[in-house]
Amino acid sequence: MSAGDIGPVLVAAAGSSSLRLTVFGDDGQVLAEHHSASAPGEDVSGPLRHLLAHAPSPAAVGHRIVHGGPGLRSHVLVDDEIRAALRSVADLAPLHVPPALTVLDSARKLLPDVPHAACFDTVFHAGLPAAAREYAVPATWREEYGMRRYGFHGLSYSWALGRTAELLGQRPQQLHLVITHLGGGCSACAVRNGTSVDTTMGFTPLEGLVMCRRSGSVDPGALTWLQTRHRLSADDIEDALNHRSGLLGLSGTSDDTRDLVRSRAAGDERAALALDVFTHHCRRGIAAMAASLDRLDALVFTGEIGEDQPEVREEVCTRLTALGLTGGLRTPDDASRPAIVSGPGADIPIVMVPTGEARQIDHETRALLRGL
Repeated sequence: MSAGDIGPVLVAAAGSSSLRLTVFGDDGQVLAEHHSASAPGEDVSGPLRHLLAHAPSPAAVGHRIVHGGPGLRSHVLVDDEIRAALRSVADLAPLHVPPALTVLDSARKLLPDVPHAACFDTVFHAGLPAAAREYAVPATWREEYGMRRYGFHGLSYSWALGRTAELLGQRPQQLHLVITHLGGGCSACAVRNGTSVDTTMGFTPLEGLVMCRRSGSVDPGALTWLQTRHRLSADDIEDALNHRSGLLGLSGTSDDTRDLVRSRAAGDERAALALDVFTHHCRRGIAAMAASLDRLDALVFTGEIGEDQPEVREEVCTRLTALGLTGGLRTPDDASRPAIVSGPGADIPIVMVPTGEARQIDHETRALLRGL
């Protein structure tokens, strides 16, 4: 089956605070789309029905599922057995998986006669080496409870890797890259010869870099101290770390870097602190990922902040001279296309790739159908 035989594909990407529905044609063109800046409710059939009424009938639906757990290590067509397996991993990413499953169930009811594909962010990191995968915790936790590092943002990394290879005129298997996805969630990844070998996110999407509302890594001793000394419950701590931390917790005003850049220019010291902490953790994460590579062929920025916030890119790169990176970055003329943003003569290219998770899901769904 060729790509041209498949027809339109509906991509459903349900996040912790958004719902994006996009219909792609065979040549990648967007035929219809819907975006809601709020988490999917229990009934998402309304937005789905509205989109389907104004779009070509899809031949398949691809769903973004953040966490595949230990058992789902490749993208897969959904049947009742796979749907049952997905229920068992929902608590590993409670902000992300339950909304996605709500959308999956609604879409399967509305479109029962077309294939539905589950595309996982964890698949890109399925081959993490043991040194990057394992936590140094008791064997019972690792072997009986399944506590290990999974990594996330894999669909974004897959897309960014492919576009970077095209831009540099090389195959993905030739490249050693650090890719950083900066958006509502933030992470960095080491890619060696086209394969993820380390990443900053771990068992859940909470570990690693400072994010918009998520804390990133925090000393686990501090968390047990909050429980024993200040009597905070596990629910209190989880809520604070996921919803009231990160850029919002540091600034007290906004989780949006665009707001914080403006506020810093107006003299807001807390906004300045938030940006300083954010970019410091980005640099630290990038440097840590570089330790898993033999060389650094390029540093890649993607995600909403990575593509839209030149001030963040500049502040990260200016202070990474130890890795051979430099500042003086340029803003691309067309922000909708991948671009090299480092200055002329830079030893290591710095690349910006617009976010492409939905397009990668379209690609993976078509690949599954061609394999039937």
